[in-house]
Amino acid sequence: MKVVVGGTFSHLHKGHKTLLKKAFNHGDHVIIGITSNKMCQNKHGEIQDYKTRKKQLKKYIETISQNTEYQITKIEDKVGVSLQKNLDAIIVSPETRKNAIEINKKRIEKGNKPLKIIEIPLQTAEDGKPISSTRIRKGQIDRDGNLKKQTK
Repeated sequence: MKVVVGGTFSHLHKGHKTLLKKAFNHGDHVIIGITSNKMCQNKHGEIQDYKTRKKQLKKYIETISQNTEYQITKIEDKVGVSLQKNLDAIIVSPETRKNAIEINKKRIEKGNKPLKIIEIPLQTAEDGKPISSTRIRKGQIDRDGNLKKQTK
């Protein structure tokens, strides 16, 4: 099965890792789209640059890929490479499921089969709130979702 997954992947954390593990568990070929620096301009806080994010991603993938073919590509919009004909599934989080639904609408309009949508559960921190790069940048949690002590 050829699967696609996309994201910013800034401050690679437990949620990203869960998403990637799911992709490599389901796919015999995985395409990972990483948002370009330009696409990240409107995000709040400091986003790592594309080269740094790609390097961290490759390093992590080498620990889980088990010789699965994969490709990392830069994406400039929410659709990215997901309109390619030969794809079978898309891996999403609850937060990005709506994007997959939009992608499938566009695929159908182009005469392509819709992708199977495989959703991972939301990864939460110690406080029960979602693990996110924003919370990591703000110093609220670490990459595994552990709360950081707030200094006053």
